[in-house]
Amino acid sequence: MDRGKLKRLWPRMPSESEGPGPRRSRRLGSEPTSRRVRLSDRWDEGFLRLGDARPERALSYIIDGLGIHYDATAPSELEVMLEEGGWESDELFARARAGIARLREGRLSLDNDPRRRDLPARAHGNAATRRVVIVDQAVGDPTVGFGLAGASAFGAMLAAAAADAPEAERLVVMDPAAKVGRRGHIDAAAAEAAGARLVVDPVTAWSVAEDSDRVYVVSAHAGFEAALAGTPVTCFGLPFYAGWGFTDDRLHLPRRTRRREPAEVFAAAYLVCSRYFDPYTGAPARFEDAVAILDLVAARWRENAVPTLCVGFSAWKRDWISRTLSAPGSRPVVRRGDAPVTAGELAAVRRVVTWASRMPAGTEAACREAGVPLLRMEDGFLRSIGLGVALRPGASHVLDAAGVYYDATRESDLEHLLETGSFSADLLARAAALREAVIAARVSKYNVGSAAMPPMPRPGPVVLVAGQVENDASIRLGAATVSGNAALLRLARERNPGAVIAFKPHPDVEAGLRPGWVPPDVLATHADVVLRDVSAIDAIEAADRVEVVTSLIGFEALLRGKAVTTHGVPFYAGWGLTDDPGCLRRTRRLSLDELVAGALILYPRYVDPRTGLPCPPEVLVQRLAEGDPELARRALTPEALLKQVWSAVWRHLLRRG
Repeated sequence: MDRGKLKRLWPRMPSESEGPGPRRSRRLGSEPTSRRVRLSDRWDEGFLRLGDARPERALSYIIDGLGIHYDATAPSELEVMLEEGGWESDELFARARAGIARLREGRLSLDNDPRRRDLPARAHGNAATRRVVIVDQAVGDPTVGFGLAGASAFGAMLAAAAADAPEAERLVVMDPAAKVGRRGHIDAAAAEAAGARLVVDPVTAWSVAEDSDRVYVVSAHAGFEAALAGTPVTCFGLPFYAGWGFTDDRLHLPRRTRRREPAEVFAAAYLVCSRYFDPYTGAPARFEDAVAILDLVAARWRENAVPTLCVGFSAWKRDWISRTLSAPGSRPVVRRGDAPVTAGELAAVRRVVTWASRMPAGTEAACREAGVPLLRMEDGFLRSIGLGVALRPGASHVLDAAGVYYDATRESDLEHLLETGSFSADLLARAAALREAVIAARVSKYNVGSAAMPPMPRPGPVVLVAGQVENDASIRLGAATVSGNAALLRLARERNPGAVIAFKPHPDVEAGLRPGWVPPDVLATHADVVLRDVSAIDAIEAADRVEVVTSLIGFEALLRGKAVTTHGVPFYAGWGLTDDPGCLRRTRRLSLDELVAGALILYPRYVDPRTGLPCPPEVLVQRLAEGDPELARRALTPEALLKQVWSAVWRHLLRRG
């Protein structure tokens, strides 16, 4: 689906003073739906958005051949369905109940702007205090007029709440589905005159639904979510959910005579009348799949919707790293230089993020003293098409509050997850499918290497020895039992005297950008073949066994069923899957899919290079398999150009030597 077509085209709305006017339609000619779309169909956004009220955030839409759901001046397909019936089934209602529970659990709503906060604590901190919430709506909201109400309904609603519950705490909030910052009908003076308090900050729909004893609305969608939560609702207009017997209605619509439960209206509105699409591909999606995507995106954005200071980042990373750390309305402050963080900087933020291997001195102690969480950031295990040292931005990262995955001297969040985490059957099935997708797509962390795999010089078992950058943090902190690539190669030959030893230099070292070069005489003595510019996947597939210090190639080999020996303690060692020195902290025996679930699904964060949205690993695997050009894009900085020139010179010298 061309998501560009999903732009807002509100029908001509009646003025709030005159009430509803002639109904106009939106025309839609080519959107994919479960039935043939007619040119006479009306359409609008559905009930789920990725973020705020911008139309491009819509994750669902409704197509209606009669009217449109919010227009009470004429029947809609949704209204006719609810009135006439015949569409109901036990399976549908089971999906509805599960869907409602999933939305409540994930705090997912029509609008999921991460700047929204829960309602303030009840008056005097007393949970027993009775509370009613009056939901204001933005001036110009078309659902007010099409709900057979006008501006006067808001004053009437405010007065009715005071008369119905004079002893209660009364809060006025802006509609949680309205764009943050919109002007409403009830100002602070009007609220105070009616004995109510205006809540200025944008609030979440589910806190209104669950932390109220009654909710008053004109036509706001928050009233339906309150009804789904079992909270009594009074309507001063006629939204799609009014008139079915579960709301206290101050207007009457003779067409609506049947009694319905909130879950039945949910089933009809969300599961039958609504269409959903995958924002990563534009393809049609099931409600449950759309909710899973929304849950992931909303959770990431909520985490990022806090003042954040980033320190220790290379200049070329500063522009793109914020993709992982941003949310609508919130971007991190990425500080230049490596000076220690100051108390003033820490007082202005709620978290500090540092590149793990470049953390400025004193950062950890300063954050601890200030009580500000410190997160260490590193590349994830599925990254890009091209090397980080070649200044290609990564599409996956990890944020670790305890340590970082390659540091075996202390527990990391990943190690804690693998040691103590619970892995459901569904998660393990997903991990197995992801592992198969990674293998089928032939993707790795960097996805580099274009040379053909050379023939082995003789028959026999092949042992792949993976070189590393010798000053890499994973070597220094990974409890390595050998020092340097030459020593690793010698040890591999000693351990496997009759095997074919295939040595694969690290691509950063091959490019001349990092230390780890092995002298030619050592290669000639201990390696049978050197795999220059060969992809990691080709090398792994040709091997019977892989020997590494802490290289990620060991993990990639495990995914492909190879025997792996580590001469250090990388994150994937110590769980019973590798031949390794062991780690006393790691006592659990993991299955391969439990390791995959932790390392590729639960621990990293992924950003879709095409849409910029947080995404699951399956989307990034697909982008890598497709060779998405964004994953191969270089950061265009002077640093990048200098490194490219040096890499070309180094390769030329290697060819001459």
